[in-house]
Amino acid sequence: MPPRQRLSPADRRAQLLTVAAQLFAAHPYDEVQMDAVAEQAGVSRALLYRHFAGKHELFAAVYQQAADQLLAETRFDPADTLVEQLGQGLDAHLDYFVANRNAVLAANRVLAGDPVIQTIMTNELDALRARLLGVLPLADDSAREAVSGVLKSWLVFVQVLCVDWLTQQTCSRAELREVCIGAVLGAVRPLLATDPAPDWPRY
Repeated sequence: MPPRQRLSPADRRAQLLTVAAQLFAAHPYDEVQMDAVAEQAGVSRALLYRHFAGKHELFAAVYQQAADQLLAETRFDPADTLVEQLGQGLDAHLDYFVANRNAVLAANRVLAGDPVIQTIMTNELDALRARLLGVLPLADDSAREAVSGVLKSWLVFVQVLCVDWLTQQTCSRAELREVCIGAVLGAVRPLLATDPAPDWPRY
């Protein structure tokens, strides 16, 4: 075990989350042990458990941090076209999914139905939906309600599709990206005042 560094409680928690995120990314959930996290971080088991009651709480904190970072990286810039905005958001998430395959599969497969993990994912999807509603040309409140429902379903569709793609890559990443963008454009076009992407599809 490396010599322990003296850190403030906040810095220690951040360090433990960084180490845990690396281990959850590198190994399936069931193979990650709290002892390994403590050893990798250079702390005692007792200190680790003072910050996190167990592996489930630690994983939830790691996944919450990832969701917060993904929201920060997903920028819907009005200076960009809608297709560019959708592509940027998808790329940020796909980058994370590919780099953290085991963590993503843990959240969506091993811990599927877990209320804490599901709440983290639902809150992120709701935040993404609100941001998308802010950049779409909505005619009125009725259109907003209809589009909101479509976006909610589309975001779940993208989540399921991307998780399936991690386990069996039946198409390229570029094709997956195009499918996701095409799906939402086709779904919302009938509900919008103007076509948000008149140049799509490009073929």
